[in-house]
Amino acid sequence: MTPDQVKLVQESFAKVAPIADQAATIFYGRLFEVAPRVKAMFPTDMAEQRKKLMATLAVVVNGLSNLASVLPAASALAIRHVSYGAKPEHYPVVGGALLWTLEKGLGEDWTPEVAAAWTAAYGTLSGYMISEAYGRPQAAE
Repeated sequence: MTPDQVKLVQESFAKVAPIADQAATIFYGRLFEVAPRVKAMFPTDMAEQRKKLMATLAVVVNGLSNLASVLPAASALAIRHVSYGAKPEHYPVVGGALLWTLEKGLGEDWTPEVAAAWTAAYGTLSGYMISEAYGRPQAAE
């Protein structure tokens, strides 16, 4: 990721943060729509899960300027997700739901440059997480 992409991700996330719960609700709605089988991996009451999602995104987004600072947490998260039933093929689906949510949440602020920056950020992190969790790099969005 370039410094400009990091800045775009951070600035655009700052616009979504005030509507964090709504954004998380939209994200999970989209995820369960496109991948209904993954719903079984989640609790019935999603309130705490939505908070965890947005808190994790905030840590990652804020840490993009110093990526090495977030990699240990990303590794632990990836390994933990294996125990929940996550598989490498889930990462592109999650990424698609995330990008779709951001596009809906940002509206006209979702520019091709912002989309490219988020795609790069997600690709970087998900590729790393897949490698950490499964021991081999695999294609991710």
